[in-house]
Amino acid sequence: MSLTMKVFRAAVMFTTLIGPFALMGSAAHAQSNMPNVNLIPDLPSKTPEQIERDKQRDKAYRDSLRKIPDAKGSNDPWGGVRSGAAEPKGRGKIRRAN
Repeated sequence: MSLTMKVFRAAVMFTTLIGPFALMGSAAHAQSNMPNVNLIPDLPSKTPEQIERDKQRDKAYRDSLRKIPDAKGSNDPWGGVRSGAAEPKGRGKIRRAN
């Protein structure tokens, strides 16, 4: 074998054996050097006027919910015509013809 072939084989073996470890180390290194960036900045506190306005808005909402009438019974025009409960259609036993 020539000297260049031996050097080439050694380089390939080195890359094959050591390469995966080098790649894992570089990935871990890339994850550890993250900049310290706060993506959710602190929200300013509400002023007393905003707090009072929110309270009034919540009170108006609750009052409007009380004004909604209770649901009445079913408005089914065919309710008196049907007899008994309807059987649910769908998957039942499969009947095979003999």
